Amino acid sequence: MLLTGCKKANTCEINPEVAKIEAPVQVERLEQSFFAIKNEAEARQFLARNPLLANQFLQRRQYPSDAALAATLTRLATNPGLQKLGRETQAEFSSTDTLQAELKQMMQHVRYYFPNFRVPPVKTFVSGLSQDLFVNDSLMVLSLDFFVGPKASYRPNVPGYILRRYTPAHLLPTVAQAISSKYNQPLPANQQTMLGEMIQLGKSLYFSEKVLPCTPDSVLIGYTADELAGLEFNESKVWAHFIEKKLLYNNSPFTIQKYVSERPNVPEIAKTAPGRIGAWVGWQIVRKYMETHPNVTLAQLMAKKDPQAILNESRYRPKRK
Repeated sequence: MLLTGCKKANTCEINPEVAKIEAPVQVERLEQSFFAIKNEAEARQFLARNPLLANQFLQRRQYPSDAALAATLTRLATNPGLQKLGRETQAEFSSTDTLQAELKQMMQHVRYYFPNFRVPPVKTFVSGLSQDLFVNDSLMVLSLDFFVGPKASYRPNVPGYILRRYTPAHLLPTVAQAISSKYNQPLPANQQTMLGEMIQLGKSLYFSEKVLPCTPDSVLIGYTADELAGLEFNESKVWAHFIEKKLLYNNSPFTIQKYVSERPNVPEIAKTAPGRIGAWVGWQIVRKYMETHPNVTLAQLMAKKDPQAILNESRYRPKRK
């Protein structure tokens, strides 16, 4: 943790210009009213009070009728196991003021870089571990039951290397990654190569770094401190693997996914190399590019669709340690 902590030590003070930015965040906690549902009539009233949640998050149109959705909500709200998880969620996220303040600071950073960004209304919910997050221009839903952490009685049904990213500390980085997709547009077909995917994911992580400047790198990417320290020490060897194996311009989806998608490790490099290692390398390339181009704004970076130019102009050449 010393490695990651020290790296952020000099960037953790909030820029006074960011602190001036207006970014009103209103958090509405829906857990209490959800668990107050005792029958289908009360479930329909809940849906009527929360039409955006019903339409966008609960996907009302996928149900044959509102009665069917109300019946499903009633079963969830009266389920003893989910009620227990709801109590644990409330205990972990007891302070709405704290959550609102953390979200506001992140949104101030987003609006600092993207002044036209509209902060959506924020609703917290207990979804029964069905969907962790929903974000668009008109609504943000945070399923807090996903992020309770190891003490929860029920946890998301995902492998351990993904599960460790479902803790309170990872809530805001998950939100930041979701917001980044608004500005990090999909690659054109001719750029869907290993390098293209690496830079695309690297831009998203760089976005998160800028809007959450006090968050350690290990939390932003969801690695352990040991995994991150190992990557930083062996960065030149990792980069050499991509060069020697001629991977950068490989456009095979199967090969690309080995390096950028969820896996417990990437044995093609080393047994200790964590999954999504290509995203981490892309992040380092983007960092180097922005370091060598101090006049490029975050908005300009996110709009840039030429990964080859970013690599060339970054002069990324990690040195052996």
